[in-house]
Amino acid sequence: MSATPSLTSGPHRSTIEAASYSLSWKTGSTGLARSPYFELSDTEGARWMRLCALSSIHTRQNRDESMRHTEPEVRNEDDAIVVTVRTESTAWRERTLELRCTSDTIEIVLEAEGVGDITDVTLLGGDGVLTTGAAGTFRSGFDAHSLYVPSPTEPVAFVRPVWSAASLGVVGDADPGRLNGIFSPPPLALAFGRAPVTDPLTPGEGPWLAAWLRGPVETLRFTTMRYDPVDDGALVRLAHEGHTAVDGRWRSPALVLRPTASPAAALAEYRDDLVRTGCAPSPTKTVRPWWLEPIFCGWGAQVARGGAPAPDLCRQEIYDEFLTRLAEVSLDPGTIVIDDRWQAEYGTAEPDADAWPDMGGWIADRHAEGRRVLLWWKAWDPAGLPPSECITDAAGRPVAADPGSRAYLSRLDRMVERLLSADGLNADGFKVDFTQRTPSGAALRSAPDSDGVWGIAAVHRLVARLHAAATRIKPDALVITHTVHPSFGDIADMIRTNDVLEHDRDGRPVPVAAQLKARHEIIAAVLPEHPVDTDQWPMPNRDEWLDYARTQAKLGVPALYYLEQMRHEEPIDVEHLAEIARTWDEYRAGRA
Repeated sequence: MSATPSLTSGPHRSTIEAASYSLSWKTGSTGLARSPYFELSDTEGARWMRLCALSSIHTRQNRDESMRHTEPEVRNEDDAIVVTVRTESTAWRERTLELRCTSDTIEIVLEAEGVGDITDVTLLGGDGVLTTGAAGTFRSGFDAHSLYVPSPTEPVAFVRPVWSAASLGVVGDADPGRLNGIFSPPPLALAFGRAPVTDPLTPGEGPWLAAWLRGPVETLRFTTMRYDPVDDGALVRLAHEGHTAVDGRWRSPALVLRPTASPAAALAEYRDDLVRTGCAPSPTKTVRPWWLEPIFCGWGAQVARGGAPAPDLCRQEIYDEFLTRLAEVSLDPGTIVIDDRWQAEYGTAEPDADAWPDMGGWIADRHAEGRRVLLWWKAWDPAGLPPSECITDAAGRPVAADPGSRAYLSRLDRMVERLLSADGLNADGFKVDFTQRTPSGAALRSAPDSDGVWGIAAVHRLVARLHAAATRIKPDALVITHTVHPSFGDIADMIRTNDVLEHDRDGRPVPVAAQLKARHEIIAAVLPEHPVDTDQWPMPNRDEWLDYARTQAKLGVPALYYLEQMRHEEPIDVEHLAEIARTWDEYRAGRA
């Protein structure tokens, strides 16, 4: 273990020296009360950031503004030096900022005492008034040029200029400014690099400064962790949206800062930190052999057929036609995914009897062929559910199923029993989608019998209950998700790379294979034992589709979406599918 940091105090400055960084601050008449910044530097003295000592925990009742803060108090622990700044707050009886300095990390935690419903929590900055008269919002300054964001976005920018905003969370869709929920949740981690951005997919040379959020998943009651820059300053904002009620003491998750060699190293260190502190399960994963068989998912073929909305083409006779096409070209997927929408109503998950007159018999036929069948599952959708089991808007209209509702969770158990049990449809698991549709909004209200779980914690509750019900019925059931966060490691069996995006910040097309390789690297770093569903939706054209198909086996489990034509009416001929078959043969040979 590295040595405990040391503290040196002089007449004008105090400095903590650690194995991989130094942290210092002014003392005396020119100290933190006048200039609320710590200086974080590397071991060579090159500054990483001016770390703002102000922070805020805003509530529905009061905006939290710092009126006065104390000079730092310092205490020694066995393996750390702890620096505490006490703040006179407009919203709380007491509020403190704690910086716990170990040999490798600085762990920043906010603590408050009082009563309030938390809306936004800001770290690395906040609102306040200084003794100089300066007032408003204060932010930290970063001596970096690039920011690494481990989440797919449109435009594609895993690496972007440091003064670009970023949102990591569980709220998103394809609308402008919201296409950042492809992983939901993604790793709650960022990395800051000294080198300028040259490629949206490839980080520059090190060193880097990592920043990640550490906390038990039940404390992650926010919908997004946002990196909010303005000009040459930035802070981190956790959007609780008024759904975290405090009566007494409240302590935030820790924002951990750590110098590191690369973004890949940062993600691995983040995972190890969450496992070591009990915030995530061990990455060890039991993988069933059948999970690794190539997948055929009907969604792309449904879309490419056209002539009707793609969900209307999820029909038993059409899937029979897909199977015939697969047989004609000697493609033998081990798993079939019945995609959107086999349900009469999303929320109740009853098969549409018109579209699927004998779903149980159809699944039995696939089992007789030696195949498994997964059902596409749309998370959150309230269609068909009573409002008493839903999160509702201000007018009482259902917005989403409520995983805090005891009645809904009981219903979910019964649905899974009906879908997976031998006495029901006897399906083999779920492909979980739309976790990024997590309810968001201060005016939304939980179900009457709900405990009010919110944000990332609510996504975890929902997926965990689905997974527990599935594996209770079938111990080898497969649940595929796009929850790329270490705390979801024991409730997700396979991670889906999810929808392909299109352009970089300059409007240039980004190759599909390069995008998916970057995503795979993220998944491999934070959930290293999990197999990867390499997905295949959407493909921009046939050439890109074939190019990606040649890459899929190197990234995880091959998945096929298209059979007859691409969505732009490019025909898929026998020779194209024969190439897919060759990649599957090579993949299977490599596993033998």
